[in-house]
Amino acid sequence: MRDDSVELNSNQLSAMSVLLNSGDQLMGELAAAEKVQPPSMTRIINGLEERGFVARRPQPGDRRQCLVTLTDAGRKVLLANRRRRDEWLAVRIAGLAPAEREVLHQAIEILEKVNHA
Repeated sequence: MRDDSVELNSNQLSAMSVLLNSGDQLMGELAAAEKVQPPSMTRIINGLEERGFVARRPQPGDRRQCLVTLTDAGRKVLLANRRRRDEWLAVRIAGLAPAEREVLHQAIEILEKVNHA
């Protein structure tokens, strides 16, 4: 079976992650969440839509805008990509010395403090 996630760029994977984590988004909301201009997000979504990973539908109440949603195919590809990255990282971390793993553990605690500040 072919892994479609390896053919996706970081912008595409990131946009799909926003949809997975936050649900359907207006194109402008998605562009703001990804800190890109709307025309750039349109190109990203066009590429994902061509591959069947996202779908657009009119927003109820304002048919000039569209909601972008992650399809089942998009969800599968994104989750497969995450699993593959998690497995890669787990192998690398397992190869570290115990002291190195402890340093990583401490770094995670510090980064969580920074993230929640």
